[in-house]
Amino acid sequence: MQRRDYAFPFRIDGASSQGALATSYEAHVEQMIQQVLLTSPGERADMPTFGCGVRRLLFAPNSPSLAATAQIIVLQSLTKWLSTVIDVQQVDVLTPDDVGDDSQLVIQVRYTLIDTRTANTVQVLVQ
Repeated sequence: MQRRDYAFPFRIDGASSQGALATSYEAHVEQMIQQVLLTSPGERADMPTFGCGVRRLLFAPNSPSLAATAQIIVLQSLTKWLSTVIDVQQVDVLTPDDVGDDSQLVIQVRYTLIDTRTANTVQVLVQ
């Protein structure tokens, strides 16, 4: 039996008035990672500490310390919020020099799904 979860963002199907767009478990976990990385602490009233806050690094001077800081922030956030779902193997941060655009960072997370023991990689574009 293949596990199915709701897709993010959650939507209601107009035709059936039910929750729409079920997605695979792997895609659902990838969407949860994106939510953690792209949410800033304080953004959610019901969970003020939820998120990563990595967007604030976009305006920091590009340097190896920027990449190291982003790696630490991402690893800590994923460990705090998704440690029961994933086991993070590696976090790589592609800086503006790597991607050719000063207005973004690309974060690549290699992880293992705990339930299925499958390895996955997700890239999150932070703008």
